[in-house]
Amino acid sequence: MATEDLTFLPPGVSHSDFAAALSEWRAIVGDDYVMADIDRLAPYAKVMLPEPDARHRPAGAVAPASTEEVQAVVKVAEKYRVPLWMISTGKNLGYGDAAPATPGQVVLDLKRMNRIIEVDETLGYALVEPGVTYMQLKEFLEANNIPLWISFPSSGPVAGPMGNTLDRGVGYNRYGQHFENFCGLEVVLADGSLVRTGMGGVENSREWNVYRWGFGPWVDGIFSQSNFGVVTKIGIWLMPKPPMSLGFLCGWNEDDGMAAGIDAVRHLNLNKVIENGVLGHTMYHIAQTYRRDEIYTGPGAIPRERVREICNDMGLGIWGHISTLYGTEEQIEVNLKIAREAFASTGGQFMTERDPGIEATPFHHWNLNMTNQPTLTEFTIYNYKGGGGSSWLAPVVRCEGSEALKQFNLMHGVLDEYGFDYIGGFLIGGRHAEQLTDILYDRNDAEEMDRARRCYLALIDALHGAGYGIYRTSTSFMNEVAETYGPGQRDLNRRIKRALDPNGILAPGKSGITI
Repeated sequence: MATEDLTFLPPGVSHSDFAAALSEWRAIVGDDYVMADIDRLAPYAKVMLPEPDARHRPAGAVAPASTEEVQAVVKVAEKYRVPLWMISTGKNLGYGDAAPATPGQVVLDLKRMNRIIEVDETLGYALVEPGVTYMQLKEFLEANNIPLWISFPSSGPVAGPMGNTLDRGVGYNRYGQHFENFCGLEVVLADGSLVRTGMGGVENSREWNVYRWGFGPWVDGIFSQSNFGVVTKIGIWLMPKPPMSLGFLCGWNEDDGMAAGIDAVRHLNLNKVIENGVLGHTMYHIAQTYRRDEIYTGPGAIPRERVREICNDMGLGIWGHISTLYGTEEQIEVNLKIAREAFASTGGQFMTERDPGIEATPFHHWNLNMTNQPTLTEFTIYNYKGGGGSSWLAPVVRCEGSEALKQFNLMHGVLDEYGFDYIGGFLIGGRHAEQLTDILYDRNDAEEMDRARRCYLALIDALHGAGYGIYRTSTSFMNEVAETYGPGQRDLNRRIKRALDPNGILAPGKSGITI
């Protein structure tokens, strides 16, 4: 067994206190589930961020197996003032992975808490612990012949519903806005006390995971993207398996076509003709298919005209929107006719999965995600540049074509300036869209890594200056993004933090929240 490194201590914690905390945690969770040696901490220290690993080095890790053990672990942390960084599956790829936001925190790894506590087929929900993965839940549903589908993100096979939902991640079926489709939390607070939100406060309630609001203030939201508590159970709403589905694609060769497509999608979405959709730039598909040096070896970012040539060579538009219709055959045929007519007005090329040639487009992967079949196809984008660097940026925009085009051009301009390709697109939620964009870089190249960091900061400034807010960011940039939301929100978060966690032991730095 590797030797423990007790020279790297949590900030402000003495050697003797840290050793005492480790000893008490071992008595709670067992020797095998308390880690302070370099080798065993390696999985908690690896990052894809544009800065050195040392800025996110943990001092240790502890892995409880139950809510009761979490309560006991947190009480020890409070006693010795040891900061805890909470993770569920630790697969927050491109946003920070499993590593803490600041060095010296102890990772509170909840992967061992992986029970599927309840699945209700009639009302369509599951109650799960933090370590449950999307694939684990999918296999449970299939093994028990439960006709419910899961909305999962691109990392679906390895990530889990609790972590993704609490970070307000997005999926691809009609329940794709994940934070709109959860109900009920169990939370351990910084003093080790336990609270069940909403109807969970009623003893023997059977409505905990079907009615969100309960009585009095609705507090669930303060445990999303925050460091106010440790969530140990979550209710997830699942989609009833439809009688059938039919996917379609509409592509455009111009950026103006994308803008028209956004307007068409909004109209169809608000009227519930379509209930999901990805409107992506084809460079995202290309980055999954080719290494960058196979398509471009010149200086700087790939010029837009070269991107157009690449897309034309592949027989693809520059932009493509993909949705899946759900329902009976009659419902689908009616909605398909409406959708086809709406997209016809945009000048795009419309195809369904029934049409020959669609398999040569990006359609197949997204349609799998939209029909309960998770894949890891998108992870091949990390081969595009090589070197393991990835930082996602996720600004929100009004679901209006002119605004989407304006935001896209703004971001593209900053990326061009710093020499990075636009790899992204829009996930549409009806009245808003999230423009998810990944900056890819080689972490072995110090100059490129520094340039990626400066590019990300420049994007934050440019977006903020234009009035756009970023809804999700990585552990490297949480303070900078929090600043853009103004002193009122930061002060309110600080007040809540001081009330619930006065010693600041839970995930210092998460979302820029401090005491």
